[in-house]
Amino acid sequence: MTSPTRSPHPGAGPLPVIAPQGEFDYGTVPRLQEQIDTAVNEHGGVILDAAGITFIDSTVLTLILATHQRTHLRIANLPTRLTYLFGVYGIDHVLNLYPTLDAARTT
Repeated sequence: MTSPTRSPHPGAGPLPVIAPQGEFDYGTVPRLQEQIDTAVNEHGGVILDAAGITFIDSTVLTLILATHQRTHLRIANLPTRLTYLFGVYGIDHVLNLYPTLDAARTT
């Protein structure tokens, strides 16, 4: 993982979108982290389209929070189950959540 400092967004281009599908846990989080790190290193931030995520465990929550702390992370299309989970942990008030991908892109 890279430094926990926020990366500036280079240029005026749009942030890349990552749209993972399925379940993510300790065994599958390295691939997601690699995609996020690549986007952050190349663009200074990332939009996570969460519509296709059906399950996450604490390792993914840790990845999301660490990414939020070090760069520009926007999360769009959070499924109801994850909205509930984020609310239980109180991180829904910390993260940059958007109801749609278009809303995340235009901010």
